[in-house]
Amino acid sequence: MMEPRTSRPEQRLGAIADLNDAGVPAGVNIAPLIPGLTDEEVPRILEACAQQGAQWANYIMVRLPGAVKPLFIDWLQRNMPDRAGKIVRRLEAVRNGELSDPRFGSRMQGEGQLADVIASFFHLSRRRYRLENRNHDLATHHFRLTGHHQLSLFNT
Repeated sequence: MMEPRTSRPEQRLGAIADLNDAGVPAGVNIAPLIPGLTDEEVPRILEACAQQGAQWANYIMVRLPGAVKPLFIDWLQRNMPDRAGKIVRRLEAVRNGELSDPRFGSRMQGEGQLADVIASFFHLSRRRYRLENRNHDLATHHFRLTGHHQLSLFNT
């Protein structure tokens, strides 16, 4: 409902499975995580991703900078009028009373007691489904240069 033009969850899970089957390490990033709306879905999302072979998981807390704020609030009020107030209050709780935070680090995870609870809940769920593996031996020997090199564009 929120992102009607994006891939369906089944397609995203299929992509994880396809990558896993091909031996490509894959993970998931739950973004945007919206307190009061999507935070409760974290365990189900992580379980489904783990079943498809995901090896790690992270999240990014929603932030509503500039023109995004009124668009999101309007969308909430039209689509979820009974929950809009709760969601806005929870967003403010993880953003020091605001709906956005431009500071690096804080903007990704939020701050305060509710942000800490969400982080703990996420990390417990991630551990439960064994999605903490980020140690991958990446190899560049499979890549080879062919044809023209991009730097040759600058030779005159």
